[in-house]
Amino acid sequence: MNADKIKQFIALIGGFLGALYLALNASGISADWINPQKVDAWVNVLNTGLPIALTFYGIYKNTFIIKNKAKVQEEYLKEEGLK
Repeated sequence: MNADKIKQFIALIGGFLGALYLALNASGISADWINPQKVDAWVNVLNTGLPIALTFYGIYKNTFIIKNKAKVQEEYLKEEGLK
């Protein structure tokens, strides 16, 4: 099982849990510990944390100082005049 399949599987489980929650809530069965204030707080954390994580990932992938292989690649790019 590769990483793409794992992501799809996690998304499938998340979608099922969301649908199950909505169905139970529509049936009158609710979880009192899930309230809008708590959900909004976590949504705010995700809305600020996800862009930061993506920015750091982009910096990591485009920086040539992390790994030796990347340093060698940078030297090659400089020799070829591509950087």
